[in-house]
Amino acid sequence: MYESLVQPLVASVFAGTKVSCFAYGQTGSGKTYTMMGDVEHSVPGLYVLAAQDVFTLLELPENAHLQVGVSFYEIYCGKSRDLLNDSNICPIRVDAKDNVNIVGLTEKFIENVDSLMSLIRHGLSVRVTGQTGANDQSSRSHAVLQISLRTKKNRIKGKLSFIDLAGSERGADVTNTVKQTRFDGAEINKSLLALKECIRALDLAKRHLPFRGSKLTLVLKDSFVGKCKTVMIGNISPGKLSCEHSLNTLR
Repeated sequence: MYESLVQPLVASVFAGTKVSCFAYGQTGSGKTYTMMGDVEHSVPGLYVLAAQDVFTLLELPENAHLQVGVSFYEIYCGKSRDLLNDSNICPIRVDAKDNVNIVGLTEKFIENVDSLMSLIRHGLSVRVTGQTGANDQSSRSHAVLQISLRTKKNRIKGKLSFIDLAGSERGADVTNTVKQTRFDGAEINKSLLALKECIRALDLAKRHLPFRGSKLTLVLKDSFVGKCKTVMIGNISPGKLSCEHSLNTLR
């Protein structure tokens, strides 16, 4: 899947393109597994495979002036939390030039794939999870891993973003009576709906694109405008009870 979907896009990051890869699907359908893989059984996820290719391309003489910076954050209940800095809340601001900035977000420069994986493992350990009807350890936030190629003068050459979306849920399936869990579910669905509306507006070539519909679409604005390429991976659970979810994901 990596070879057919993501690998062809990695080289374009070195040509100044902003590449985004989404994992979308119901709770428990394997989005985090797709991104992270299985460390215990040495199954690499998209994070590792992409990083390996990035560092291979960095060895080319024409890319010797570039360095790799990594930031990892989550969007939970409309707030951005820095997963590389004790989940500190980082305000999302739009400047006078209409650029979206996450104020105070940590960016760490790395030299190899192992250092990336240690950062990711640390980030996932502090990510917000909760028990849902489908999963004991369900991701309740959208996790965004950004791998930036920077010049020695600290200008961004290209950017590779992996977005592990929180699991979508139908209200009819929510059996949990915990108020926070239900509130989380409502916030997740609201942001996923905003993402869908942005993609629909782009598809219909509308003049107005509703990026301000949620914090998720606001921070990912540059994934959809300008020189960019985006791939959406739909995760589907094979169980018969998940049929309705699968149809919703495909739609």
